Amino acid sequence: MAKNTILVVDDSPTQLNMMKAPFEKNGYQVITATDGEEALSMVHSEKPMLVVLDVIMPKMNGFQVCRKIKTEETTRDIKVVMLTSKNQKSDAFWGKKQGADKYMTKPFDEQELYDAAMALL
Repeated sequence: MAKNTILVVDDSPTQLNMMKAPFEKNGYQVITATDGEEALSMVHSEKPMLVVLDVIMPKMNGFQVCRKIKTEETTRDIKVVMLTSKNQKSDAFWGKKQGADKYMTKPFDEQELYDAAMALL
């Protein structure tokens, strides 16, 4: 597992920049993906210690990506924070059921995201 590497996944460039900012400010190496398939590919090639994952994305949604990360033996120890605009209780329940270590909703506070991520690591 790459110590200090965090994968941030969102199909919106604006959101991506906001999601990676608190980690870059604190010296983490941040890699990004813009859809679910690319995210999974990077999880396997880079082995980040944490994935910050949007839910609504092209090709494969965040729930599917999270489930794959958490069910594969080589990646299941990677921490996953789901960060999404899907803010219903049922969405959070479903996110946790797919294995998410933390479920947060947008709009989000950068410090809150960073603190939640650090609590998992």
